[in-house]
Amino acid sequence: MSDIRNASNLHNFWERNRLSGGYLLKARTGEISYKICRALLLFGLCFLILQPLADKISVAFMKEADLYDATVISIPRHFTTDNFELVNRLIDYWGSLFQTLLIVISAAILQITSCTLAGYGFARFKFPLRNILFACVMLIIVVPPQTIMASLYLNFRFFDIFGLFKLITGANINMLSNVGAYLILCATAMGLKSGLYIFMLRQYFRGVPKELEEAALVDGCGRFRTFVQILLPDAMPMIVSCFLFSFVWQWTDTVYTSLFLSNFKMMAVGIGSLADKLRAYYILIYGAGNIPSQGYTQAINATGVLMCLVPLIVLYLVAQKSFVQSLSQTGIKM
Repeated sequence: MSDIRNASNLHNFWERNRLSGGYLLKARTGEISYKICRALLLFGLCFLILQPLADKISVAFMKEADLYDATVISIPRHFTTDNFELVNRLIDYWGSLFQTLLIVISAAILQITSCTLAGYGFARFKFPLRNILFACVMLIIVVPPQTIMASLYLNFRFFDIFGLFKLITGANINMLSNVGAYLILCATAMGLKSGLYIFMLRQYFRGVPKELEEAALVDGCGRFRTFVQILLPDAMPMIVSCFLFSFVWQWTDTVYTSLFLSNFKMMAVGIGSLADKLRAYYILIYGAGNIPSQGYTQAINATGVLMCLVPLIVLYLVAQKSFVQSLSQTGIKM
């Protein structure tokens, strides 16, 4: 029965194609070609993104002998977890993880709180020099943090507020290698990538109808209560997205952490110095003159990168819904 139906549909297709002068066949061919090209393009993009991660996963479970075995490509012949244990020993993974989580979460919360208030202020209030200040916000996005490193160093090396500390104590305060300076930057919307978060939140609040706030004001709500009870709940997907961006960038940052958090075991700094620590470990265990091979060093680095990425992947899986929702809303309202 199905064969008869398929034959009938095929006959009808060619009959309609004959009546349309061959247009139906051209349209169907173009549609199929488009789907094939789209599938190949998506497959290629996914492969480019996932292939380096797959290589790191494969190398992380290999013994050193497998790294130089030409017959071993992706699947380890000698499966091992020694690389993970060695990385844990070299960088104190669990201690670094706890300290990094504590500092990064605190900094991200402070940063997004200040950026949310700044974004709402730029979107709703008219005040003197608003356009100039917003141009400064855009400048923060354009200028890389390395450009202002010297200024930050001098500012926090001789930290003072209107000369009060020097007047009272006779000296400035050295806030380098101090988590307080890092949190101050985040709390004042001057942390890493703060300009981008202010811009995103400003664009979101500009897309919210003003009638919502006007109705709340008529009902007796003040500005702050309207902001907290009406606008913030609706803006949570965007705020979660900004929090994710802030968390990820600060998790992998080495510029600010090397300046303010050198006394802490930060994950990104530990991974960056993993090769040097492996070399020192080899000299300590096997004696002077014994250094790890280049391939084994790269395998340990790949293992460390994987261990650093695990919390980010878990965080994204937890907040995936809000992240995707905020992107769709931003695309409509901007």
